Amino acid sequence: MVIENQSMKPVLFEIFGELWTVQSRLGQGVSASVYRVSSGRASTAAVKEFQADTQGGDYGYHKERSVLEDIQGHKNIVTLYGVFTNHSCVGVTTRCLLLELLDVSVSELLQGHSMWLVQHCARDILEALAFLHREGYVHADLKPRNILWSADDECFKLIDFGLSFKEGNQDVKYIQTDGYRAPEAELQNSLAQAGVEMDGDSGCTAAVDMWSLGIILLEMFSGIKLKDTVRSQEWKDNSAAIVDHIFASNSLVCPAIPVYHLRDLIKSMLLNDPKQRCIAETALLSPFFSIPFAPHIEDLVLLPSPVLRLLNLIDDSHLHNEEEYEDILEDMKEECQKYGSVVSLLIPKENPGKGQVFVEYANSSDSKEAQRLLTGRTFDGKFVVATFYPLSAYKRGYLYQTVQ
Repeated sequence: MVIENQSMKPVLFEIFGELWTVQSRLGQGVSASVYRVSSGRASTAAVKEFQADTQGGDYGYHKERSVLEDIQGHKNIVTLYGVFTNHSCVGVTTRCLLLELLDVSVSELLQGHSMWLVQHCARDILEALAFLHREGYVHADLKPRNILWSADDECFKLIDFGLSFKEGNQDVKYIQTDGYRAPEAELQNSLAQAGVEMDGDSGCTAAVDMWSLGIILLEMFSGIKLKDTVRSQEWKDNSAAIVDHIFASNSLVCPAIPVYHLRDLIKSMLLNDPKQRCIAETALLSPFFSIPFAPHIEDLVLLPSPVLRLLNLIDDSHLHNEEEYEDILEDMKEECQKYGSVVSLLIPKENPGKGQVFVEYANSSDSKEAQRLLTGRTFDGKFVVATFYPLSAYKRGYLYQTVQ
């Protein structure tokens, strides 16, 4: 049974015999709404509730469920925990997916991303696409809103498989979102709109996903939404020249060699002929992925992880007096434990990271709460700056020198 409020938004879901509280609505589309739900401090998830289908088809639910069940287990694809049916207090039955709760989407991140973030996103999504395409599936709706950050797994993940299909068996006429739609999908959509029937062999292929990712990476690098650009005649006439111009305009603030590698990678995804476009497995071999980058402070503020980094707290004088140093360690641990379970705490005495406080929490929910409550607070008259920090780097003892 679902209890609803006056706006018809569920307040509680009963999932596998347990009541989950709806904390917020994360998104709403034509056929489904997505909610953040909680069964207590330690358990949070997302529920995708499909609209009741008056024709009895429940097509969207069955389609997405079947695709997700078939492709589970990859670290860069959202995890499906289970499925259930809801019976509302007004007698409406809806189908629901219980999904892994993820964090910010690429569309929510600051425009003009760092090379570290572009590389991280590109590699993660290419890994997801390589797996998906090997399994014979086309995502068919790749866009910034469908790429989300996982704080606990420290990677980007693909979501929303409502338009996905098996290559060679395209059962969806209208695919992809305007601005991220490959030329062959644009043509197919136009023909379908005109009532022209396509034969079974003329459907779109996995190459449409590579086109979408190329546009996403170009937007991330440039900080420009390209919807109007890719619809222009200039783009249709010579998209490569426009890509070159975008990179030339931004190359002054980035090191030249990585920029050229990224440019060439993107251009290989944006060839008009889908047969000539690079495939995901080949793209992963690009020299762009062999170049190490450090995150910018903006990345570490925006991308949650279980580790917090606290700046502007410790003076050099505190680090060289052993008694004072031990007192500070104890004080900081006591303070940080107010917000969640602390696994470890580190205050380096030398560079890199000298005087910064690194706090590893048991999970990202605790670190996010700590970051929210600590940012802007004062200790000994100093304002605290709290950013997240990559768990993998922290575990390796690697402290970025270039991030301040």
